[in-house]
Amino acid sequence: MDKFGNYFINTVHSSNSNSRDHGNHSIFLSLGNQKNRDQSVAVGYYFCSDMRKLGLILLILLPMMGFSQAKSVKVAVMKYNGGGDWYGNPTSVPNLIAFCNENLKTDIDTEPGTVEPGSPDLFNYAYVDLTGHGNVYFSETEVANLRMYLESGGFLQISDNYGLDPFIRREMKKVFPELDFIELPFDHPIYHQKYQFPGGLPKIHEHDGKPAQGFGLIYKGRLVCFYNYECDLGDGWEDRSVHNDPEDVRQKALQMGANIISYVFNQ
Repeated sequence: MDKFGNYFINTVHSSNSNSRDHGNHSIFLSLGNQKNRDQSVAVGYYFCSDMRKLGLILLILLPMMGFSQAKSVKVAVMKYNGGGDWYGNPTSVPNLIAFCNENLKTDIDTEPGTVEPGSPDLFNYAYVDLTGHGNVYFSETEVANLRMYLESGGFLQISDNYGLDPFIRREMKKVFPELDFIELPFDHPIYHQKYQFPGGLPKIHEHDGKPAQGFGLIYKGRLVCFYNYECDLGDGWEDRSVHNDPEDVRQKALQMGANIISYVFNQ
């Protein structure tokens, strides 16, 4: 792609013949304003070996760029295999985008993308949402691609739409075998962005009557995946006519979703 929001992408070929990574390309995002084009920041790379591209361009929204600089940031819904209804809650993410653009003054593309975990297009999205009721399956290629995306600055938000839990835990363990989902404490910053949730996740739908819990995968000190369990934020983001939730419940769901977006774009 020629640019990402305001930022133009330039590649620089390594000429260091003594480097083990000879042939690497560094990816730079330069400010689109002509007078600031020299203010470039290296944010990723792809690795080449034996003339074959083995990696992917890693596009990262750096916290220093902030909301005001990024234009038409793209988010997506994950289309996974396994038989689960990845397409559930079709109005959820569009409604969350509209809420964030209005209340956080973000400039997120109003049309969320649809992306598969093994696709190179995954790296075009700062935030990816996954939901469903049933089985999820990631192939070896998808596991490797998703891990690289998350290691490189991407973020995955998972909503258990009831029945997802055993499958998503199994598949995310394939992505990060060395990590476990940990419950985030109520003082975690994700609960204290523009909107305050001192008791953690709001309870949107009952499911099994268990308390809502927010779990995370933390890789090298960074939260790369947030999993809302027994909460169902995605249902709360849907059009009110879908589930007939009281408006105050919908607002809590949207506010918590906005906190997640705010945290992701600024962590």
